Amino acid sequence: MSDLSPRFRPVLDTVPVYKPGKVPVATSGEAHKLSSNESPYGPLPSVLEVIAEACNDVNRYPDNGAEALTAAIAKRFAVPAEHIAVGAGSVGALKQVIEAVSDPGAEVLYAWRSFEAYPQLVGLAGATPVQVPLQGETHDLAAMAKAITPRTRLILVCNPNNPTGTVVRGRELVDFLDQVPGDCLVILDEAYREYIRDPMVPDGVDLYRDRPNVAVLRTFSKAYGLAGLRVGFLIGHPQVAEAVRKTMLPFTVNSVAQSAAIASLAAENELLERVETVVKERDRVGEALRADGWTVPETEANFVWLRLGDQTTAFAQACDAAGISVRPFAGEGARISIGARAANDAFLAVASAFPYRP
Repeated sequence: MSDLSPRFRPVLDTVPVYKPGKVPVATSGEAHKLSSNESPYGPLPSVLEVIAEACNDVNRYPDNGAEALTAAIAKRFAVPAEHIAVGAGSVGALKQVIEAVSDPGAEVLYAWRSFEAYPQLVGLAGATPVQVPLQGETHDLAAMAKAITPRTRLILVCNPNNPTGTVVRGRELVDFLDQVPGDCLVILDEAYREYIRDPMVPDGVDLYRDRPNVAVLRTFSKAYGLAGLRVGFLIGHPQVAEAVRKTMLPFTVNSVAQSAAIASLAAENELLERVETVVKERDRVGEALRADGWTVPETEANFVWLRLGDQTTAFAQACDAAGISVRPFAGEGARISIGARAANDAFLAVASAFPYRP
């Protein structure tokens, strides 16, 4: 038998593996998962009924074109159906985007730290990542504009930014978009759009309409409470959406997910009442942390960010000991999702007892 091993792409040695939020373990009392930015609420009762009904047909392949879902999204956002491409969550749609633009030597530009899947997706597509450090915990758009080269094929703007929760506002973002060459695609990653309350933050769907090189990513995973079903979408001009549809793995958005997403759009007013509850809890948690001496960036997402530096691991361990999982980024900080009130109170108790303050 040969001692040789199968050969794999060398990039696999350098691409970081995506680490999902840790599942908490409680030695006593209740465990609280605040590590994955999930909604603390399950699907609405009306959506659950649709999910149960859709399960009767899982012996059949789903609609590969997601025509009914596409029509529902088009109606909700007042865009043509041909401007829409679906994916397995917004990260699935983003993977399709990156594959559609990447050639050897192509550069993908984004702020850092931002969504931890960006380096993995860019590396696996064979493109070159270009990371521009955050300034004041948010995108440094001036520096990003200077980093654009003739090789830049894609720019990612995560707004609100994950994991810091910070935003870029209207004039600043528009000025940046005006500096991007027309043959370079800009993706506005708006996974947390429903949680924004700052009126100065533009809606990417408004910005894309007269900009052929701008597209928007949205998801049903966060505010809509369908993280386990994996459904998201892109809104962009026809040439962008068509390219993204071509890179989709066949049948990637399952039939149950499609039905649940349609039902969630139909029940959106009721669902957004839950979002408002999360927003109020977010503000309460942020105010409590600041009153306790923590430095907390203003967040427009469903999480808060603590810059902890070399205390990050110790803080995460303190949370673990209390049966609370948070999302640590070693040497940088921790992202804490907003959960139900009891979960948030349990976290605040740990934060109050922790001796370090940034």
